[in-house]
Amino acid sequence: MTRLSVEMLAADPVEPITSAGHAQLGIAVLAGIAVIVLLITKFKMHAFLALTIGSLALGAFAGAPLDKAITSFTTGLGSTVAGVGVLIALGAILGKLLADSGGADQIVDTILAKASPRSMPWAMVLIASVIGLPLFFEVGIVLLIPVVLMVAKRGNYSLMRIGIPALAGLSVMHGLIPPHPGPLVAVDAVKANLGLTLALGVLVAIPTVIIAGPLFSKVAVRWVDVQAPERMTPARPSEELENRPSFGATLSTILLPVVLMLSKALVDIIVDDPEHTVQRVFDVIGSPLIALLAAVIVGMFTLGRPAGFTKERLSSTVEKGLMPIAGILLIVGAGGGFKQTLIDSGVGQMILDISKDWSIPALLLAWLIAVAIRLATGSATVATISAAGLVAPLAADMSSTHTALLVLAIGAGSLFFSHVNDAGFWLVKEYFGLSVGQTLKTWSVMETIISVVAGGLVLLLSLII
Repeated sequence: MTRLSVEMLAADPVEPITSAGHAQLGIAVLAGIAVIVLLITKFKMHAFLALTIGSLALGAFAGAPLDKAITSFTTGLGSTVAGVGVLIALGAILGKLLADSGGADQIVDTILAKASPRSMPWAMVLIASVIGLPLFFEVGIVLLIPVVLMVAKRGNYSLMRIGIPALAGLSVMHGLIPPHPGPLVAVDAVKANLGLTLALGVLVAIPTVIIAGPLFSKVAVRWVDVQAPERMTPARPSEELENRPSFGATLSTILLPVVLMLSKALVDIIVDDPEHTVQRVFDVIGSPLIALLAAVIVGMFTLGRPAGFTKERLSSTVEKGLMPIAGILLIVGAGGGFKQTLIDSGVGQMILDISKDWSIPALLLAWLIAVAIRLATGSATVATISAAGLVAPLAADMSSTHTALLVLAIGAGSLFFSHVNDAGFWLVKEYFGLSVGQTLKTWSVMETIISVVAGGLVLLLSLII
């Protein structure tokens, strides 16, 4: 595999927009992040506006001319949306097809039909992990909540025994596995190999989700033993459909982009010749754009047609899938603008200079930065984007494997201890009918376990590979 070297970066140097010293830049970073945190938490401002204002505040505190700070922000916003915007859109379309066609329900019902009462928590974590691959976290929760509540009621299970594994599966996919927005932006920021990141992400995700899901649920049920609330049982999307796609067709469609991207990573390792015909073919079909586009097109036939969707219904489904992601795209784009302002202000180089004198590993530093921003802002995506911008220079002399691990370290840190400033916290609280204290003892602890276990596994892998 090729290494991203300092010489390669030097071919396209970025001239800092300020000449501020380390102390001033450090204060500017803290002030910029403080502005974002204050606007999101105190004034309940939308993250897009908070990131935009915070980026300009960062430039101002760093002593940059306002016009240059604006240019940095808009450049970063444009390049980020150009890099991951289409992928987020394609993922949203695939997720909507999966939900509306009844494909997600088909996977759920098939797995539950084969699961025994003893294996039900493991079945739930499997369902959530598979469903969570193409779906955003919030969409996945809304989709799985009816299943969680139904299984808990019919089997007379404690809600935590069924709910925690499902939430763990969704959360791990959201934080570690492309094509979710956070990991995608981090891959783009540190110039990591997407296929390799995906492969290593799956390797880290499996033990993490087992520990934070089925195993932790045994402890969580002792702390919070509640039954499924009656009032929160929504209708399942496929109840109005006469037919649903088959289990095999649905699973194949979901896994198609994963298989294509992993195939590209495998061919890159085996062939390792950019001019070789086989590698050039897989570079195309394994690119995220083509892999997700192929899954969407295939899904129209394997998911839409069996459900009886007409051409008009398919078009409507695509349109409805795109509508909710406007806010996500703007947040991700503004995060990219904040990242670019950090880089152009010289903050990334400052961290690179300072960290040379530290004995702390780069991967641990990335994890800690993501943890700090996550605790402050409550947003895993904002934490991932901001941390990626701060530590991107550290990837300059890393191998492709360690660059991929850097992405995973950031993703792991971004999941640490969800609390009252996180929308996901309130979503889980309301759906499960928990008190704030009960949510902290279950959901928040589960998120922390995911973050610590995944971070530890990333550090362990860095010593082995």
